[in-house]
Amino acid sequence: MGDPIVERSLDEIKFWSRIMKEHALFLSLGFTYEQTQLIAEAQQFITLFERIEEKLARFNVNSDIQQVKSFNNEVYQAAVAIWGYKRKVLGLTLRCEIRSNNYPLLVDHISREAAYFANRLKDLNEGKPAPEPDTIIQENLFFLKIMADHAKFIGHLLDPSERKLVDQAREFSHDFDQLVFQAIDLDSMRPQSETVPLLDQFLDQNRVSVVSLRDFKKTARELIEACRIKSNIHPLLADHTFREAERFLEIIDLFDSHLSGTKKGR
Repeated sequence: MGDPIVERSLDEIKFWSRIMKEHALFLSLGFTYEQTQLIAEAQQFITLFERIEEKLARFNVNSDIQQVKSFNNEVYQAAVAIWGYKRKVLGLTLRCEIRSNNYPLLVDHISREAAYFANRLKDLNEGKPAPEPDTIIQENLFFLKIMADHAKFIGHLLDPSERKLVDQAREFSHDFDQLVFQAIDLDSMRPQSETVPLLDQFLDQNRVSVVSLRDFKKTARELIEACRIKSNIHPLLADHTFREAERFLEIIDLFDSHLSGTKKGR
């Protein structure tokens, strides 16, 4: 078996580098034609993360850990750079210095994901494989907010005439907002709230909602790809949000495995 730090590093980079590249594409599509400098910067990030994906292909789970850590540092710099770009775009938008089709919440959302990616790489280079058991609540809180945002974006990008789908998206938005508030309450009760029964219930509840949202996204993606519904949702964006829901479910399963081990140990 390979080193767990190597294995996890390659997994994080494979998933999140593609996400970062797609973020740059989505931002570029949302800018207006005269915002050429911002579009050019987005294109530079697309190229940067494509190169990272090419370099990633040279590694495997048996690669030298020091070489992988060096690669992690390189990707960390790219993640920090795109985070800075996204925050710059957010500032320009909120100060009304630019007007584009990129919602401020969307720009903030994708910057949070860049920060998460950078922090994961930093943790891995410090010898902390993800996810750490004592971060169950905070990790879930991060992803619950991401899912809540997705539901809002879907609701706002669907054509208003798609009333049933818009209503479904609003219901998911409300459901995940409630889960976010619940996670915030549980987080404020730490460390006393970090008991196996409470965390077990927390993960089970989140899984049920994420599976429902994941299936809704899958259906929406298929309808969009087949041009069967009216929306401003790019097919790649539909697939992008679906993959992030799948990622959250994988992380819930990792935490659940840890809790199962804890229960057996007792």
